Amino acid sequence: MDLETFLYDLHFNTEKVTPSDWQVDWEDAPLPYKLYRDLPVVPLIGDVPLILDKREAHRKPSLVELGHFLWYVYGITQYSQSALNDGLNEKDVSFMQSMRRFVPSGGALYPNEIYAYLNFEETPQGVYHYDVAHHRLVLVREGDYDFYLARSLKNGDNTSDYFCTIFISTVFWKNFYKYNNFSYRLQGLDAGVLIGQSLEVANRMGFSSRVCYQFLDRAINHLLGLSERDESVYAAISLSTDESPHYADKEINKSEIASAIKLCEELPLLKHISYNRSKRVIPYPLLNKMNEASMFETTKSFVRLKNNHSAERSLGTEMILLPFMEGFSYDLASVCRERHSPDIDFIIGKLSQTQLSTLLKETFSFSYQNDLDESSGTIESRMSLYGSFYNAEGVPNGVYSYDSNTHTLRAIDKGDYRELLQDGLTMPNVNLYQAPLCLHVVGEKDYFKEELGYRGYRIQQMEAGILVQRLLLLSCALGMGGHPLLGFDANNSDQLYRIDLKGKTCLIQIPVGPYRPRAWLKGSLQS
Repeated sequence: MDLETFLYDLHFNTEKVTPSDWQVDWEDAPLPYKLYRDLPVVPLIGDVPLILDKREAHRKPSLVELGHFLWYVYGITQYSQSALNDGLNEKDVSFMQSMRRFVPSGGALYPNEIYAYLNFEETPQGVYHYDVAHHRLVLVREGDYDFYLARSLKNGDNTSDYFCTIFISTVFWKNFYKYNNFSYRLQGLDAGVLIGQSLEVANRMGFSSRVCYQFLDRAINHLLGLSERDESVYAAISLSTDESPHYADKEINKSEIASAIKLCEELPLLKHISYNRSKRVIPYPLLNKMNEASMFETTKSFVRLKNNHSAERSLGTEMILLPFMEGFSYDLASVCRERHSPDIDFIIGKLSQTQLSTLLKETFSFSYQNDLDESSGTIESRMSLYGSFYNAEGVPNGVYSYDSNTHTLRAIDKGDYRELLQDGLTMPNVNLYQAPLCLHVVGEKDYFKEELGYRGYRIQQMEAGILVQRLLLLSCALGMGGHPLLGFDANNSDQLYRIDLKGKTCLIQIPVGPYRPRAWLKGSLQS
């Protein structure tokens, strides 16, 4: 299958990307985290705070603070057991156990790993892996790699200004074993919600952050000691204590083009031993082919995207002006502990105008520094929000697009479309009749392929994931729940919103609304 067809089927014909005879070998499932053997470790303090307070300005970052940051971003936070009713009597009940984290993940498989390049006094300078199973850092490669990263990352010349650079990688087998080739779509979104959580935690702790999507993949993978057939870095996040860091914004000097191959020759190959539990790993050639096609080999590939948000304002004629609410604040730590995906637990209820207005406004009322659009850092230039509304105060039942610039809903069609959306679910594990909101994150169909090549697809998925995580946290803070879904008919939704001929498509579906308490046994792993 060629890559263009694969990406099309991945979005519009999902049944074609997984073999019809695919069976999951549950007994040979990999661990949801990576374990290294025989490497130096740096323990992190397990006594993490119940409340995330902003640090004192200009105080030097500490290893304790970094440990708190990593735990709230991706630590194992909870052990849970849920009952699954497979039939009509008690004997048909089975139980599912899982170790959960604060970010959602398809099937709770957590395909991502976190590495950190540290540059402060308490630990040897170098690259570490965050061992979530033991809440510690594992030293992967010791040394000063500021100059190496300066040539590997877009605008990476100020890497030494940050005390830490986080690398988010994807381990392909960790969710391929269950979802086969469909895992490629999940992996970008999982990385995106992880980036979104990192941005939220960094902001609450008083760290400045910058996300890098454009880098020399082979050079970064080589630095971290990753085999790109098994695992590859998707994004990097630099952390600083400077409240107003200076971000370089300049054209690439054509006389100083860096090459991934040349950079790899500067460092010895690492041959560390890791463990994932699976005894039989099935090849995933399409994922490897996509990953290789998405790589940047030289810094000549680095680009900056143009703002194309103006076309969005032409959608819809009838507008509903939403009330402007005062700045909304909430306790991030308690919301993280409370948030989960309700699935069958949604219950229909009236959505107040305050809840709706706050949810939509706050979802887009943020900017984040990145290497796609250094000038503004606003995600709304590439993403928008559409939705089906039912039983929302002050909003007639129907489908709308949200204009974040004017804080208005633009009517597309009136009516109750819950049945249409329910019928579009490929796996009906959520009752959409019970959710007053069914939102869709919408992006460009061509995923900026002209500028970014196939890399544009995974960047688009990651940015959608950032928006999804912010939406989920806000939903929980407003007393509701949200459940991200990829098992929906994108053709169906695109036609509903009349965007199928406008070069746009629905990337992910999120029903939002009140829900009943779940019947499960859960225990916090917070000491």
